[in-house]
Amino acid sequence: MSDTDASERVNASPAIPRYDRVLLKLSGEVFGGGSVGVDPDVVRGIARQIAPAVRSGIQVAVVVGGGNFFRGAELQQKGMDRARADYIGMLGTVMNCLALQDFLEKEGIDTRVQSAIEMTQVAEPYVPRRAIRHMEKGRVVIFGAGAGMPYFSTDTVSAQRALETKCDAVLVAKNGVDGVYSDDPRKNPDAVKLDVVTHADALARGLKIVDAAAFSLCMDNKLPMVVFGMEGEGNITRALQGEKIGTVVSAS
Repeated sequence: MSDTDASERVNASPAIPRYDRVLLKLSGEVFGGGSVGVDPDVVRGIARQIAPAVRSGIQVAVVVGGGNFFRGAELQQKGMDRARADYIGMLGTVMNCLALQDFLEKEGIDTRVQSAIEMTQVAEPYVPRRAIRHMEKGRVVIFGAGAGMPYFSTDTVSAQRALETKCDAVLVAKNGVDGVYSDDPRKNPDAVKLDVVTHADALARGLKIVDAAAFSLCMDNKLPMVVFGMEGEGNITRALQGEKIGTVVSAS
């Protein structure tokens, strides 16, 4: 296949479906507004973008990272046991879940937080069929505490939760980049943004989209992924409603 054919294959614009059920992956760093802790204005803005999509009938689940509080890998570099550091990071994700829950409910959206680590005073245990039922009733389900086990990133958890709750796609909201590029745009000014790329093409090109385990889960199970930028008014709403935004990573 020629380079021209390959380029056309990667950048062809597929029909963007309207999702029935979708999982949104948000980074913890976004919640902190660039600093440690939770920035209420940022979380309020995220909730206000999720709410219209839910009101339009789209079933939404959310996975939030905990990087605005702790990162297990970084704590390990400072001498902490990796498994214990990862558990600390999981607790950070639950704090973000509760913050998002609060602001979503202020927007009139019913929510449930499900945690992979039991903490019944603030969250339900993670039960996939119960999560599906909540979404069918129009509630946003926010998954916290990662996988409940160390050594698993929230990227991987996002793919796993999406598959187990039968979501149509994983939407990965990025900070500082608006999609997948042919190279790192911060290092290579000639890098080209890709509208669509297949799992196979992304693997062959060595594109860094999400971590390897998450990518493998999506590829093996033909789960589409949309990578888009957080910056921009209404981008989360547009992504949830299936509008053309960012980069679509699909099986074909």
